[in-house]
Amino acid sequence: MSSKTTTPPNEMSFLDHLEELRWHLIRSVLAVVIIGSVAFLMKGFIFDTIIFGPKNMNFPTYRFFCDVATWLNKIQSFTVIDSSFCADEFPFTIQSREMGGQFSAHIWTSIWAGVILGFPYILYEMWKFISPGLHANERKNSRGFILIASILFFIGVLFGYYIVAPLSINFLGSYVVSDSVLNEFDLDSYIGTLKISVLACGILFELPIIIFFLTKVGLVTPELMKKYRKIALVVVLILSAVITPPDVTSQIIVAIPVIVLYQISIFISAMVLRKERKKAEKEKKANRNVKSN
Repeated sequence: MSSKTTTPPNEMSFLDHLEELRWHLIRSVLAVVIIGSVAFLMKGFIFDTIIFGPKNMNFPTYRFFCDVATWLNKIQSFTVIDSSFCADEFPFTIQSREMGGQFSAHIWTSIWAGVILGFPYILYEMWKFISPGLHANERKNSRGFILIASILFFIGVLFGYYIVAPLSINFLGSYVVSDSVLNEFDLDSYIGTLKISVLACGILFELPIIIFFLTKVGLVTPELMKKYRKIALVVVLILSAVITPPDVTSQIIVAIPVIVLYQISIFISAMVLRKERKKAEKEKKANRNVKSN
């Protein structure tokens, strides 16, 4: 009789899991490469329209804040909103000081475009790897996860692109310590500011999804979130200060949707906990009925 142990047919060994993970990662990377290649070929649209859009004073965000500033400043005896949004052009130029600087920026921008646009598929591959380890009811309760997480991510990306990035570029691009100093920003610095604004907001807007899963595993409760609401508010303001310029108006504009998301997360956590309790009560009743029979 052989002493060799065999793996049950419905279970995978550790090496099998690694192999499965490897193929999910390969498919995710392949999706990023394909989307990034398309973005690479659309150089004019990606750079002139998307990347350098917030550098143009005709950008919708600047026009909106200019109209608001003009209206508020008319009805007030003092300046309420900075009128720099109404300028004709930004007082800075963008330059590339390295031989391969523009080509490198083109490559990395295309890759990040692949990551952002391919986010739903990357999430799908992650879900395919995780879902076999969940119970049938857990998979059922998590139905729609990819769609909701993708929608929240893209809302965050749009918020970062149309609100956070323009506020950052307007403030930092217009800020001077002396008229003797010219603002001539490196291409990588400009793209980096835009990228951080967009990705940080995309991740921040995933807060309800994160709280959903933390509640499912018992690490977070609505009572805990309510108890530490004031601390969370301070953390939100700190995060807003990190991803926006040191300007109170910009920080408040960014903080408001994150606070709203925090409140929504409390509601989601309470809903998940309520369902878990009902499920536990049903299981107890079922066990009692079995024992009584």
